[in-house]
Amino acid sequence: MKNKFVKNWGLKIGSFLFAVVLWIIVTNINDPVISYKATDIPVTIKNGNLITDNGQIYEVLDGTDVIDVVTIFAPRSIIDSLDDSNVVAVADMNDLTSVNTISIKLSTNKHNDKLESIKGSIDSVKLNIENKVTKSLSLKANTTGEVGEGYMLGDVTTEQNLVRISGPESLISQVSRASVEVGVSGFTSNISTDADIRLLDEDGKEIRAASIDKSISKVRVNVEILQVKTVPVKYVVTGIQAEGYRLTGQIESTRDYVNIAGRAKVIQNINEIEIPENVIDVTGAKENVTTLVNLKDYLPDGVILADEDFSGNINVTVFVEQEIERKVTIPVEDINITGIPEGYEATITEPEDTCDITLVGLASELDAIAMEEIEATADVASWFESEEMEEPDRGNYWIPITITVADETVSLGDEVLVRVHITEAE
Repeated sequence: MKNKFVKNWGLKIGSFLFAVVLWIIVTNINDPVISYKATDIPVTIKNGNLITDNGQIYEVLDGTDVIDVVTIFAPRSIIDSLDDSNVVAVADMNDLTSVNTISIKLSTNKHNDKLESIKGSIDSVKLNIENKVTKSLSLKANTTGEVGEGYMLGDVTTEQNLVRISGPESLISQVSRASVEVGVSGFTSNISTDADIRLLDEDGKEIRAASIDKSISKVRVNVEILQVKTVPVKYVVTGIQAEGYRLTGQIESTRDYVNIAGRAKVIQNINEIEIPENVIDVTGAKENVTTLVNLKDYLPDGVILADEDFSGNINVTVFVEQEIERKVTIPVEDINITGIPEGYEATITEPEDTCDITLVGLASELDAIAMEEIEATADVASWFESEEMEEPDRGNYWIPITITVADETVSLGDEVLVRVHITEAE
């Protein structure tokens, strides 16, 4: 029996080895090693706090936190059970090199021990490491476009006026200001909206970087839109000029009309801007008086000046001239005698032919008077009353004359008397 077991020993070993080789061949034929390519595999960076805890910040360069292609070699049975989601890429900050790179470790989250190999198109993550800084910026709101015709922009405000940004020192140092923009084209009523906060450099170019953190990314902006209206400016002149001087009635202003703006319900009830008494004062004036007036001081509540380039200052000039005297001669026969008592007659006996009178007024007024417009009157009844005479007596009386001209601002200078002879009527 023993002889049978050991008989043909060499043949038996050869048969065993042949069987093993045949099994390997059959196995490889049925489950061969093949490759699988996974694409766009993100790299997880571990222990980033090793950088941030030191007051620094890191930024991945050249998109090296994503591997374009990862190639896996494994038996078909393993490959068939894998997809992109099973590929794991990790870069650990503990492996950071002096040139700021971290090697990438690749694996799969299942059957990793059965892989023949796994390799990526890149093998390390490149970093830029800088000091992390924080900066506070005031927010400025800007508008684009034009509001509706007959309207203008009022106050443009943000509900928060500061934004804090933090990030790499090289980027934060480039940020000059923060702003928001609101389009107002065609609007005729107030706007309230949320707007994105934009970071700008000194040249107004926007800076966009994922490594910059903002305390707020949006802010509510309120835009006031006001109705515009054109109204006249009214002046009230007060005071009495020096004796012998008069106002010509001419007033000149650098602005007779002004554009104002406000809410519609306020503007509709305003028809003029009035400069009140005592602002333009000509007391004791002997020459033209010019007063500097700021219209802003006299605008109603809720109303502003609509012209951005107009400060509100205007000069108002009140013209003052000295009165002059002019002697004229009128025929005595043209002097009317009125108020003659009933039953009496009256005639002027002196002067005999003509009467010289002095007119007082502004030169322009006197130049405009024609002789035929002058009406001279001797009022007997008024003179008797002033003298408290109840019954006239026959005789001669020196009675003052009065004049009437078309321009009532012209007056008679020195008193002029004519002798009136009164007799009983026949």
